[in-house]
Amino acid sequence: DFIEKKLGLSPLGILLVCSILACVGLNLASGIDTFTGALFALGVYAVGKTFFWPTMLAVVGDRFPRSGAVAMSIMGGIGMMSAGLLGATGLGYAKDRYAGAELQSNEAVYAEYKADQTSSFLFFEDANGLDGKKFGAISGKVNSAKEIINNGKVDDLKPDELAKLSDDERQEAEAAHKAMKELEAQLIAQNAIEGGDPKTAVKILTADEKAVHDASIVGDRKTLVADSFIPAAMAVIYLLLLLYFKSIGGYKPVTIEEQ
Repeated sequence: DFIEKKLGLSPLGILLVCSILACVGLNLASGIDTFTGALFALGVYAVGKTFFWPTMLAVVGDRFPRSGAVAMSIMGGIGMMSAGLLGATGLGYAKDRYAGAELQSNEAVYAEYKADQTSSFLFFEDANGLDGKKFGAISGKVNSAKEIINNGKVDDLKPDELAKLSDDERQEAEAAHKAMKELEAQLIAQNAIEGGDPKTAVKILTADEKAVHDASIVGDRKTLVADSFIPAAMAVIYLLLLLYFKSIGGYKPVTIEEQ
């Protein structure tokens, strides 16, 4: 009632505003570099997403009261199928395409880190993304470096805890600790620990690894921009519906007797 009476927005008006906010929020999120920026961008997107689902179901109930829960269930099912079969697959394809395209400028690195299998979606051209295993190793290296920077150092292994482990577990723990100490030495050499800024963790990457890491980030950002076309298209549809209802006297709920 507050939104309709105080703000003067009909259910379709709410959906139009939410679509615009979701589109703007995704575009803002594609360019965030700070925590404050992330909160603002995701806040705009969250407001846009908040009223989508209940309002769409409400419109179905308003305009097709005789169908009741059946129409709402069908609409909900189609929405979930679209998100699962088209949304997730499409966004995965977009990430692979944009990340791969960004790395193609460095042919040698692209040849080493590209995925063996291509990614496809609908009628779009097949694309090669990044090899998940190789990129995972780079991400793990950066995350470990961030952990060291946040803690300020790598703690020594405790003999009493090692004594509780089996031989295989102890060897694994010692190998992991050795790798962390090597990363710590690299960070110290790069003066990356003193400032305590996790962003400096990328300094431990080689030039090739840095290129792959940056390509993945570019892929993420461009995927968010591509994703924003979905709420943009929805905004156009809701605008057309608003114009249609305006031409017939405005949006009004339909009673069962009227239907």
